[in-house]
Amino acid sequence: MTQQEVLDFGFRLIPENPTFESYNMLLANPQMILNGYRITVTVTVLGTILSVLVNSMMGYVLSRKQLMGKKFINFYVLFTMLFGGGMVPWYIITTQVYGLTDSIWALILPNLVGAWNIFLVRNYFNSMPNELYESARVDGAQEFTIFTRIFLPLGKPVIATISLFIALAYWNDWWLGLMLINRDELQPLQMLLRRMMANIQFLQTMPNAPLEVQRMLANVPGDGVRFAMVILTTGPIILLYPLLQKYFIKGIMVGAVKG
Repeated sequence: MTQQEVLDFGFRLIPENPTFESYNMLLANPQMILNGYRITVTVTVLGTILSVLVNSMMGYVLSRKQLMGKKFINFYVLFTMLFGGGMVPWYIITTQVYGLTDSIWALILPNLVGAWNIFLVRNYFNSMPNELYESARVDGAQEFTIFTRIFLPLGKPVIATISLFIALAYWNDWWLGLMLINRDELQPLQMLLRRMMANIQFLQTMPNAPLEVQRMLANVPGDGVRFAMVILTTGPIILLYPLLQKYFIKGIMVGAVKG
């Protein structure tokens, strides 16, 4: 909808004078948008694979009754859900200790491990019969073999559930791009669109903006740009839901009930 139609009638499902100015403004530099998609897709795919692997292995270890120091490790993981060191210590450690600045790994490693996902996997594996583990040990299987050949295939519902959580977290993340990325070519899509929205709002408040910019902004409502951003950012990731729906409810219920 045009800005004048929004002022006259408010937002309506079917506008009288449809306009694509919001999309034209966001897609004025398509190469920049495509690069943002490339970074975000790479981070989401690579981060989801690594995060699922790490969280599922940690959950499997914590589900073993014979693990020494199990109570302490469980408390240690739980403690990270309740308390954090704060933004300044996190930033110092991330940038000066690990050197995660202006790197693709800066968008992946800080969110690699999640206590909630670990407990979800642990509780799911706890619900599986211990006889599966004991019979595999009797047959001479090692821990990694038991995990990859028995527990991981049987844990498809919970693996699909945490995969969806993790993929959504990586796809929607803009905080790491704001804190750790200075190079424009490494900006994720969410951070890129956030910066574009801030620039548009700044131009709309400028009294001495160039005449061409004023004409362009006159027909574009601010909320219309936000709605266009929603379409651009949620389209690809929403395709995951039909693929994972049959596992999602089972995984979240079984993984969340038993402690």
